[in-house]
Amino acid sequence: MDYPLLTSFSSTNRSLFLFLFLFVLLNTCLLLPNPGVAVAEDESSAVISRFQQYLQIDTAQPSPRYQEAADFLISQAKSIGLESQIIEFAVGKPLVLLKWAGSDPTLPSILLYSHTDVVPVEQHKWAYPAFSAQLDSHGNIYARGAQDMKCVGMQYLEAVRRLKSSGFQPVRSIYLCFAPDEEINGHDGAEKFADSDIFKTINVGIVLDEGLASPTEKYRAFYAERSPWWLAIKATGSPGHGSRLYDNSAMENLLKSIESVRRFRASQFDLVKSGLKEEGEVISVNMVFLKAGTPSPTGFVMNVQPSEAEAGFDIRVPPTADPEALERRIAEEWAPVSRNMTYEFKSKATVYDKFGRPLITKTNSNPWWVLLEEAVRKANGKLGKPEIFPAATDSRHFRFRGLPAIGFSPMANTPVLLHDHNEFLNKAEYLKGVEIYESIIKAYASYAEHASNEGTKDEL
Repeated sequence: MDYPLLTSFSSTNRSLFLFLFLFVLLNTCLLLPNPGVAVAEDESSAVISRFQQYLQIDTAQPSPRYQEAADFLISQAKSIGLESQIIEFAVGKPLVLLKWAGSDPTLPSILLYSHTDVVPVEQHKWAYPAFSAQLDSHGNIYARGAQDMKCVGMQYLEAVRRLKSSGFQPVRSIYLCFAPDEEINGHDGAEKFADSDIFKTINVGIVLDEGLASPTEKYRAFYAERSPWWLAIKATGSPGHGSRLYDNSAMENLLKSIESVRRFRASQFDLVKSGLKEEGEVISVNMVFLKAGTPSPTGFVMNVQPSEAEAGFDIRVPPTADPEALERRIAEEWAPVSRNMTYEFKSKATVYDKFGRPLITKTNSNPWWVLLEEAVRKANGKLGKPEIFPAATDSRHFRFRGLPAIGFSPMANTPVLLHDHNEFLNKAEYLKGVEIYESIIKAYASYAEHASNEGTKDEL
């Protein structure tokens, strides 16, 4: 059969026609939606949406909506196919425990730990409502708990969801724990959990807990933390007229102590500023309250020297410090009896475990640490050098019992905003963190050797 149109074309015209036809066809294909890309975008949107839902539950102290958070977490566990239970060591404070059973129950398990409560907010100092989980045009998700530490809890769940979808079968059992009250010392959460019979039965071999964001491209990992000592120093003296110069007045003696504390603080801070030590390696001390004066209906009486004056200090002691020497300093320099002074610890956490060893998870020759480093690299992440966490976390309750615990929150290229106004985490960093945890959990759950708990603690 003849085709007059084509046969009438010259050879050059036919070539041009075929070129134009292929050009149009190629561009049409490029303009058609790519099913694979669309599915990936839908999955990412769903992951971010679940994170936002968790952030939108107001679990701020002192009145956290714990039950709402627990219900949400249980629903997520059911959607993934995890075993779940709610335990209350204190009334109204549910602890959610999820389980993915491993193929070898004789091996010590992996505990992926997080806390559900967050600190209060000063809403008028935020750009968005603190529990709206607002996603801005830069991809930043603003919410209390975005960094501390609802991100980590949900990243655990998303990583497990991906591993289960891929058909991965863990050798070790994996437990996910969402505990209450970390922001108020964890006495009704992690501490009671670690003391419980339930905890003994799950045979934990390694605990992963929270870390800190990193302003650089390197993730931060923590092998220890500073113990909080909350100290109140009180001075007493005779009251008198505001015009007289007394020896050993309450205010004079307290000011001498404050100056002594200030000099010690400066000496520790100088070590950090000079680069000789990291923040977590020095003893920090900050004055947090000052009480003095004789009250009046309009403020304070200005012509009466008070008979009592008191100051409070938040002290953080690393496990590498000498706590006995610090106590001597407090008794002899900061609050000496000779200046009519007394002191009281409102809280004093130990720097030793129950075996009398410093609260440290060793990094050298520790298989859990080596596995963490390798897993981060495999997920195209970079890990900085091991650090001492500058504040306190629930890890101390597990380290106290001789267990290895590593603090790690995969947030690179992110300012440290825990407890700060306008706390946020970028969605790209959050999604990357899910990949990092997927790699870590897979490595930990596949590790088939019996790691000795007694050998996982050591002073560096």
